[in-house]
Amino acid sequence: MTPRLVVVLPVLPLMVGASFAVAEWPLHVTVLPPFLTDAAPGDVAAAIRSAVADQAPLTVVAGPDELFGRRHDIPVTLMLPHEGLARLHRTLVAAVRPFAAAPEEPAFTGAGFRAHVTHKPPARIHPGDTLTLSQLALVDMIPRADTAGRTVLATHDFGAEPF
Repeated sequence: MTPRLVVVLPVLPLMVGASFAVAEWPLHVTVLPPFLTDAAPGDVAAAIRSAVADQAPLTVVAGPDELFGRRHDIPVTLMLPHEGLARLHRTLVAAVRPFAAAPEEPAFTGAGFRAHVTHKPPARIHPGDTLTLSQLALVDMIPRADTAGRTVLATHDFGAEPF
């Protein structure tokens, strides 16, 4: 099975090897949506590390709440527009696209990047909250039915040594 990976900015730092069920995802900003790859996760992590080597922590502000998803039933809090966050997204698209099994996936082609934090009751971000995002994580999006849940494959603390 082709791995499906995602790159996130966790609100609180994650540990490599940590696993969690879909419903228990720690709060995070998805900076590169899920994508399929036939590449070794270590190769993807190395490309990301190289691309973000000089990245400083980002301070962002939560904007309004909205509903996402096909049925508009997933509550999220949008992040206010932030050039540094948009630049990081574009950097990651460029770094990871060569590893994509399907480069035409929305993760790489969509102009609709809307930074947000999905509510995970009781945890959520409130409009006006300020977040300092200082870590990037590469996460394996194991199928929802798998009891192992999501697994953190690599992390990188901004302004620190690589993955």
